[in-house]
Amino acid sequence: MPTFYFALVGTNDSPLYEAEFGAQREENKYLQQFVVHAALDLVDDAQFMTNTCYLKAVDRYNDWTVSAYVTPSNARLMLLHEAKAEDAIKSFFTACHELYLKTLLNPFYQPNAAIQSQTFDAKVHTLAKKYLL
Repeated sequence: MPTFYFALVGTNDSPLYEAEFGAQREENKYLQQFVVHAALDLVDDAQFMTNTCYLKAVDRYNDWTVSAYVTPSNARLMLLHEAKAEDAIKSFFTACHELYLKTLLNPFYQPNAAIQSQTFDAKVHTLAKKYLL
């Protein structure tokens, strides 16, 4: 089963939401976070090279690939994955972006605050099962 690590990073480079899908090993948890965080600089460079939100693969580390999606408000959706399914990843990012927008419309949510909603978490996991797993 493939491994996926998803992070939603706010405009101030702080993680707003993190999730893991598929087969996970405890020793890779911090390594996955490090690889995704290290790819943020590459996302900052790549976002000015294109006018699309989906940046495709921005970095590679061993067998893992980091794909990114930048929202118009400069929030970054990052996915660390082993599999190569670009259409499915793009669809996953688009659906997660829509879910993030719905969260931003909540009057009780402060922008750039960690998303701790169990409903948000459940919907992201449902999207991962639909598009990635």
